[in-house]
Amino acid sequence: MSFDDSSYAIIGCAMRVHNALGPGLREKPYENALAIELRNSGFHAEQQRAYPILYLDQVVGDCIPDITVSREVLIDAKSIDAIGENEVAQMLNYLRISRLELGLVINFKNPKLEWQRVVRSHRE
Repeated sequence: MSFDDSSYAIIGCAMRVHNALGPGLREKPYENALAIELRNSGFHAEQQRAYPILYLDQVVGDCIPDITVSREVLIDAKSIDAIGENEVAQMLNYLRISRLELGLVINFKNPKLEWQRVVRSHRE
């Protein structure tokens, strides 16, 4: 599946969750519902998968994105006023650490679902 196809299908799942639960809840219910919706749509969705953070070839911690989809796409479910530079920067870090290329920051707080697709280049 291409990045565009994956993004489209995942955003469709997020829209179904947003329509069912409505805006303004805390992040965790959206994360849990999105994981269920993704699995029901045929995706392999892992919640809270830890990716090791290395410094000088030693593990110094881990980063834990909300959902990893089919070991290809990271999702960060948010309930904030708007997706900004900090959320995009955090996703870029998650992508670099996980060595994946595609991430989606999905914001459920507002009446209209908001999302930002983040792609890590091969040079990073």
